Amino acid sequence: MLKRKKLNDALTLIFTPHFPYHAKKISHKRHRALLGIGGNLGDVLRRFEHLFIDLKRKRVLTIVETSPVLKNPPFGFLEQDDFLNALILVETNMTPRELLKYVLRVEKRFGRKRLFKDAPRTLDIDLIFYENVTMQSKELTLPHPGWMQRSSVLIPLSMMRKVV
Repeated sequence: MLKRKKLNDALTLIFTPHFPYHAKKISHKRHRALLGIGGNLGDVLRRFEHLFIDLKRKRVLTIVETSPVLKNPPFGFLEQDDFLNALILVETNMTPRELLKYVLRVEKRFGRKRLFKDAPRTLDIDLIFYENVTMQSKELTLPHPGWMQRSSVLIPLSMMRKVV
């Protein structure tokens, strides 16, 4: 069952069976990370639900909380459909680099192809925060650059109970 709440002409919140979600059990993993998910090709809401179930089954991380889904316009390359975005707060024992490698493999399993910067995509998973870690390397920058300017992060984040 879906519920929609229009925020303005460009932004709509969508509530699905697993977005938002709040875990009832406490995890014993050491680190918290915030993942941003997005997509605009195919049945993205269904893909998000499948992703939730897939991540929930894995022992390498525990889903603590998810945000509602936000439908919002693209940025960068504008000649494409609106995006759906949400946040997933996880706990893990993986390092930031291990978590990045893991989510890149998950993206690939869900059909992600990297055609060009800001291209349409089936699924994008970004590492927004990892605890209070600040780092900048060729493969990973934390916190995710530009997160403070993106409604696709700020609006879902404002609807979550827990933070990293």
